[in-house]
Amino acid sequence: MGTGRPGRGHCGMVGHGFCFDPAMTTRRSLLLAAPALALTGGLASAQAWPTRPVRIIIPFTPGGASDIAMRPVAARLEQLLGQPFVIDNRAGGGGAIGIGAAANERPDGYTLMLSTPGPLILLPMMQSGIPYSAARSFTYVSLIAGAPILCAVAGNSPIRSLRDYAEAARRAPEAVSFGSSGIGSMGHLTGVLFGMETNARLLHAPFRGAPEAQQGVLGGSITSLWDTASANAAAARAGNLRGLCVSSPERAVSLPDVPTARELGFGNVVSLNWFLFGGPAGLPAPIVERLATAVRQVLAEPRIREGMDNATFVGMPEVAPGQLGAWVEDERAKWEPVVRAAG
Repeated sequence: MGTGRPGRGHCGMVGHGFCFDPAMTTRRSLLLAAPALALTGGLASAQAWPTRPVRIIIPFTPGGASDIAMRPVAARLEQLLGQPFVIDNRAGGGGAIGIGAAANERPDGYTLMLSTPGPLILLPMMQSGIPYSAARSFTYVSLIAGAPILCAVAGNSPIRSLRDYAEAARRAPEAVSFGSSGIGSMGHLTGVLFGMETNARLLHAPFRGAPEAQQGVLGGSITSLWDTASANAAAARAGNLRGLCVSSPERAVSLPDVPTARELGFGNVVSLNWFLFGGPAGLPAPIVERLATAVRQVLAEPRIREGMDNATFVGMPEVAPGQLGAWVEDERAKWEPVVRAAG
């Protein structure tokens, strides 16, 4: 019978099924510690963010309102956070291509996005098969600005006020027409909202963009337009267009003589083509907090505010990142009956 010392990995105690193996215990401890180590490492990485260039996907062509709103902010974020913030314009599909691409990126803070209501909440109401959800696919950081919608007629039109306009539309259904940048655009839906508010039936004439809608009014082929104020402000200031109202809660600085629909007694006619900054779902809280703080600082700077005013943008309410999801859902709920009414 052998009486040698117990072999390696054995305790040498008779009648016990468990033996202490230091090597096995070390391996088990490392396996148990791995998730905590990964979490700690991820947190440290998020707190060190950014350590390389950050990309911001804008789902529209260069030079549009989204570009005008975001590029100065991105330039200042670059200075504040010490890494390039590069604009990546990915147009197509009414904005769905760019927003869908952003939703599928890793939530590491190196791919962000800027959206408007169109691709984020309106398009999914109008088309099936949109591969993202406003409620589940994104982390929201900050509202950047809002672009009001301008209701305007030709400078020589007999319609002098928004009340004249509503009365003319009620007297003869579909005799008063309005142009917009296209079916489902914020201008189109704001015109529909006005019709719902005033119990008037306006005739919508969709165009391929704001310049064509403006030419339709100036050329006399349509009565009016409901379209982005920034695209029509110069013509309104020159007197070629007569601005009847803007759809923002407050007057636009660059159109001080154009009243809001709300102050004229049309309290529900409030709409903004807002610009919302965020990233894929799951963006780490330290990155969200750092970004939101930096954006808040940038938007408070006089030079940035002046640029927004000159572009006929208005400020947005300051909503905490954690509450922006509910804010987006409120916007979706507001526009859902309008989209149905618009057909």
